[in-house]
Amino acid sequence: MPMGVAEPTAGAASAPAGPACDPRASLRPAGALPAPDRLPAGSTMAAIRARGRLIAGVDQNNYLFGFRDPFTGRLEGFDIDLVREVAKAIFGDPDRVQFTVITQAERLTAVNGKVDIVANSMTITCARREQVEFSTNYLDSGQRVLVPESSTAKSIDDLAGKRVCAAANTTSIQAIIDAPARPVPVSTIDWTDCLILLQQGQVDAVSTTDNVLAGLAAQDPTTKIVGPRFTDEPHGLAFARTAPDFVRFVNGILDRMRADGTWTALYNRWLAATLGPAPPPPESRYRG
Repeated sequence: MPMGVAEPTAGAASAPAGPACDPRASLRPAGALPAPDRLPAGSTMAAIRARGRLIAGVDQNNYLFGFRDPFTGRLEGFDIDLVREVAKAIFGDPDRVQFTVITQAERLTAVNGKVDIVANSMTITCARREQVEFSTNYLDSGQRVLVPESSTAKSIDDLAGKRVCAAANTTSIQAIIDAPARPVPVSTIDWTDCLILLQQGQVDAVSTTDNVLAGLAAQDPTTKIVGPRFTDEPHGLAFARTAPDFVRFVNGILDRMRADGTWTALYNRWLAATLGPAPPPPESRYRG
């Protein structure tokens, strides 16, 4: 088995109710986006520009979102291109980025001194908002199930007593634990480890957001995605709670991308082939 595989069945329980909030509501942009050479003095963005590079926490094992191209060695994907748009707004150069690969478990802590921003297919939740600040929702998603093409399972409801894999420290593993059918949750460090376990017959299914499953299915055509979404999972970029100016700045970038067609172009480049034609960009929602 891959390193770090665990079966959190002993003592596994539904998560307690967390704080109430509107997970999609973020901080409103502070007016029009400034040019790179006119960033507000003393701002987080000015400090990043003075350093000479944006430091971003990303995945390298999430195909279509954050993965390393085996031919070029470059990190590519939807999340990677979002980070490049942020670098472009700060420096006028999308390549002024230092990518730092982080695990699923590090996504909520890396912004506290290790990176400036996390772009790692992360679901926005009220509980996570207690630890980090999120951008507006940049991708609507929901949890589904990936199974071998020979499987008769049609949804999570057909996997009672079956071993179902998700990455540790994600909303997905908790949703498997909470599933009324009572599947057996198996956790791994990375999503590709779940795919390996499925290919080796060591789990019966993988369950996470459909955007991540699309990347896994694209890597193995002997698998299929089944069932309807059984969770609602808006995705956001994560920041330190001490950098609200940077959150507002990035929300301005996302608003510009929604309006000028950049978001749709990125969706078509990375996701349309597996998830279908681009939907309208997720709407911005603000709380202050």
